[in-house]
Amino acid sequence: MNPVHDSDCCAVAACAEIVGTKWTPLLVHDLSEGPRRFTELEHACSGISPRTLSERLRALEEEGVVVRRSYAESPPRVEYQLTTKGEALLPIIDAMRHFGHAWLSRRRAFTTL
Repeated sequence: MNPVHDSDCCAVAACAEIVGTKWTPLLVHDLSEGPRRFTELEHACSGISPRTLSERLRALEEEGVVVRRSYAESPPRVEYQLTTKGEALLPIIDAMRHFGHAWLSRRRAFTTL
């Protein structure tokens, strides 16, 4: 066992540093369907503030998970899209979806008893 879970030397800590932040898995999931505009992501993640969304997208861009594309139109248009590194996270997001489906169905079964 690794005595220190440092993201520089521990693979799990490095991954958790990216996907362990609130909203990040949902953003990666939404972007898996293709490029999205800021407002589309904001509406998809009910409850996220514009400031938090902006911070998360900026962090994902710095991490190389997301690319931001600006289009010189009037009004200006900005889209976010997963990079190859971001697409590599999709099996993790898919595993989270399967886990969530299994446990949501069990929770519903217990609440109807």
